[in-house]
Amino acid sequence: MKKLLILLIITSLSLLTLSSCHGTPGLTPFECPEVFDESEEIEITFWAKNDTNLNQVAVYKQAIADFEALYPNIKVKLTLYTDYGRIYSDVITNISTGTTPNVCITYPDHIATYKSGGNIVVPLDDLIDNEKWGLGGTELKFDSPTRSEMIPEFLSEGVIDGEQYALPFMRSTEVCYVNKTYVEALGFELPETLTWDFVFEVSEAAMAKNEDGTYKVNGQTTLIPFIYKSTDNMMIQMLEQKGAGYSTEDGGIEIFNDTTEGILKEIAEHASSRSFSTFKISGYPANYLNAGQCIFAVDSTAGATWMGSDAPLVDIAEDTIVEFETAVMTVPQYDTENPRMISQGPSVCIFNKQSENEVLASWLFTQFLLTDSVQIGYATTEGYVPVTKQAQSTDEYRDYLSREGEDNDFYYDVKLKATKLLIENTENTFVTHVFNGSASLRNAAGQLIENTTKSIRRGETVDDSYFDRLYSEMTSLYHLGGVGGHYTETVGELPAGAVALIISLCAIWLLIGIYYLYGLLKKLKYRDKP
Repeated sequence: MKKLLILLIITSLSLLTLSSCHGTPGLTPFECPEVFDESEEIEITFWAKNDTNLNQVAVYKQAIADFEALYPNIKVKLTLYTDYGRIYSDVITNISTGTTPNVCITYPDHIATYKSGGNIVVPLDDLIDNEKWGLGGTELKFDSPTRSEMIPEFLSEGVIDGEQYALPFMRSTEVCYVNKTYVEALGFELPETLTWDFVFEVSEAAMAKNEDGTYKVNGQTTLIPFIYKSTDNMMIQMLEQKGAGYSTEDGGIEIFNDTTEGILKEIAEHASSRSFSTFKISGYPANYLNAGQCIFAVDSTAGATWMGSDAPLVDIAEDTIVEFETAVMTVPQYDTENPRMISQGPSVCIFNKQSENEVLASWLFTQFLLTDSVQIGYATTEGYVPVTKQAQSTDEYRDYLSREGEDNDFYYDVKLKATKLLIENTENTFVTHVFNGSASLRNAAGQLIENTTKSIRRGETVDDSYFDRLYSEMTSLYHLGGVGGHYTETVGELPAGAVALIISLCAIWLLIGIYYLYGLLKKLKYRDKP
């Protein structure tokens, strides 16, 4: 019994040590030091997202090299991801092990979840306004934009619970890339602003076939007239355009309403004819568009270099590309007099650490990402827009915008048209409320469309009872609390080490109790002997 007790105590202490080393540390709120110690060697990790675009990778690497030249004591380790979802899941995992990156490109919806774990993410208001180290600070070794030089519509997206937790890095929106040649071949003329009715009408007309089974408009056996890349954005924008509920600022769930059901019934109608599909179901919209197998492809402005007959980036064989005229238009609208389009794009957050000097180094690098050279360099790789007035107003950037179509690479016309469209519509963009669980709500919004489309393809009956079941499934799957409810899931689970520690501690106390009772009974036994 003694040996067993000693063994359990040693095991418990080992687990406690591991938990202390690798578990989530008890971090105190960050306070900016008065002095940055440049004698200390610091390595910061930077997790970034890249769409397999080597030009973007080059911008990251050049930014790191330029920053390290200014601050030789700081080394930046770059880790690239191809998907924001992977960044999100890896950060959640690393929060529980105390190994988060220092700087991370992510979405505010995700940051809301990160910060719910305590002092994990550094609030930025005090840092932004710090006289020495803030935006435009006196001690910086580079020209950082001031708060007033940030575009307010983009900066506001990083406000969570009334505090700034993220800085925008780049901004994009969704646009509709249109095969204008096919639209006109079908007898239609593109309006100044696309409407949902127009897109669905043209898509249905395009389903007409020849006697040999090929489609009349393209002469091929494959055609999906309307493909949407991000169905979460599709649902969110449709609800916004109709003025219907999605969520409240404090995390109230409003998406399960009659307007949503009406939208899904409209989508089901066109999914039934196969004139509408999604990226998750059918594949990348650009591939179908470039092969003459799609007429309306909705994707981010950040994907502009993949769209069109002359796109510099393509995923299909050259001999399958069809020549057509590409129009770049806002996403379809319900009210053309009041267009609404979602503002999106990567933001940057900073993770708290035990060392204040390390956090300050992270903040310096984050600010460096807002300098003109980085902003303009990255924006020109795709249909992104710089997030500072300073960068947008430079002669270099204005010259770039003026040279639309000079070549099919750096000045690719579709890319520059997408960029200009966002600049012209900045005031028409909107953002959704950010709270712990808003990422789950966003996933549910897209899944409503995905599930409805799949059900139609499987021949299931899509009626009122179907939507009751669908709403219930989404509520349960994403922990949304039902109609008018709130997100109900606690963030993350205890790490395995912590669970093992708790179990072992309980076992120790149980054995201590047993050992005590054993000793007490033994004494009583000998005391009662004659």
